[in-house]
Parts: sequence; structure tokens; C-alpha cells
Amino acid sequence: MDKGNQTTLTEFILLGFSDLGAHQKFLFVIFLMMYILTLCGNIIIITLVVKDSHLHTPMYYLLSCLSVVDIGFTSTTIPKLLLNLLLGAKIISFTGCFTQMFFFHSIGNMDSFLLALMAYDRYVAICRPLHYTMMMNIKLLLLLVSGSWVIVCLHSLQYTLRTSRLTYCGSNKIYHFYCEVAPLFKLSCSDLKIITLIVTVEAGFILCIPVLCVVISYGHIINTIIKMPTAVAKLSTFSTCSSHLAVVTLAYGSAVSVYVRPPSSTSVLSDRFLSMMYNAVTPMLNPFIYCLRNKEVIGALRKALGR
Repeated sequence: MDKGNQTTLTEFILLGFSDLGAHQKFLFVIFLMMYILTLCGNIIIITLVVKDSHLHTPMYYLLSCLSVVDIGFTSTTIPKLLLNLLLGAKIISFTGCFTQMFFFHSIGNMDSFLLALMAYDRYVAICRPLHYTMMMNIKLLLLLVSGSWVIVCLHSLQYTLRTSRLTYCGSNKIYHFYCEVAPLFKLSCSDLKIITLIVTVEAGFILCIPVLCVVISYGHIINTIIKMPTAVAKLSTFSTCSSHLAVVTLAYGSAVSVYVRPPSSTSVLSDRFLSMMYNAVTPMLNPFIYCLRNKEVIGALRKALGR
């Protein structure tokens, strides 16, 4: 691009699903319902954990933290998308764009860290039950959660600052419904070789930490279950972590579909729908998975409804 034709961008245009034309109002209704279900489902989980003393354990404290994070995660992108679809409010300021990027990546990464902590909790409960109160007490839990927040926020901050300091020129149209790194790179006229390498390495590192924790934890859990003498004991033990395993599969499966694939494997439109799966569908389904597959959560819900 000719450097003499550069202009400093002060705002971006989020095109979202504008290329679908008349279908936007239908999409608005669908996404609004999904967002309401996400809020209601996760608020119910948080309320149950706070109100029911039987759920005052590290496992359910982590579950309530996951619900808070899921609400924050979907709220960084969906409200703006809804305004875009309903009112055509496509413009987002330069500062607003990178503020959204910071919260999106910090909260999204925190979701992965919480799933890793929940996997560790299940490992201790199943493989080291006699040491559970020592290895997974509230003080340690607060330390692990706080440390995770520090890591993801520092990572997201440098990630956002590097991207915001690029030179943007020419078009300001982002072919997505939120500010994401890949579409922004396409608008930059800076040399992206170094920052692409740095972003890829750092993002890979921050993603590998929780994934390795989940894999190692479930490796030990499966090994312990295999050694159990009866099928009843195996099934009973596995059921205690089935809800978490379902959520992990859904979360990492949708994340992989968005970020770990060849750039040419999907169209721009399908890329946005895959991102919607990661941004909205997963946070919406998580509380329902725990309510349907967890006897203690079902019991707390029935008790609350009975009151």
C-alpha cells in the first residue's frame, strides 16, 4: 500500500451479518433469545451455589465462577451485535474496539483456566480423596483463581496493546461482529511478520497451560477408574465428572473449530457462525449441561423451586 495515502483510523465498522440483508431481524430474535437464556441459566447456577449450603464446596464455587465468566464473555460481543442487527449500529470507536478485544480475550482465556482448575478439582477428589481438604481448600482455590486472572489479564493486555499500536490505513470495515485480531491484521499496513509470530507463540502458550492440565488430570482420573474393582464403582465415579467433561468437550471443540484450522477452510460467513458457536452457544449450554447431568445441582434446583 502506498504510504502516502495512509489515513489514521479513529473508528471501525463492524459489518457483522449485514450481508444477509432481510434475515437480520430473524437473527436478532434468535441471538436475543440465546443471550437471555445465557443470562438466566448462568444466574440460576450462581444463585443456587450461593444459597444452597450443600453446594458450598470448591467444585461448585468454581462452577459459579465459570457462570460469572460465561456471562461476561458473551456480554463483550452479543449486545453490540444485537444493536447492529436491530438498529444498524455498526460503528465502534478505536478505543472501544480494543477495549472489547481486551475483555474478550482475558475473559475467554479465564474460561479455559477455570475448566482446568475444575479438572484438577476432579483429579484430587477421585485420585487423592484423603488429601482433598488439604489440596483443594478455599484459600488455595482463591489463590489459584486470582493467579489465573493475573495471567490472563497480563496476556490480554500486551496482546491488545501490540495490536492497537499497528498502523491502520485504508478501509475501516471489519468483516466480523466483534473486534478480532485476524480481521484487524487485514486492515493494517504495518509489517506483520514479527507481531504475528509473537501473537501465535504467546497465544499457543496461554492455551497449552489449561489444556495440559485437563489432559493430565483426566489421564490420572481414567487410570484410577480403570483400576476400580466393579463396574458400579467405575460408573459412579465417572458420573461425578461427566458434566465437567461434557463442558470441556463443548468449549474446546468450539474453540478449535474457530482458531485451529486452515485460513482457507471456511468462508467469511461460516467463520462468523463458528465464532457465534464459541461466543454464544457454549456459554448458553453450560448451565443446562450441569443442571441436567448433576444430581446435586438438580436437587438444589428442586429445593429452590419447592420454596
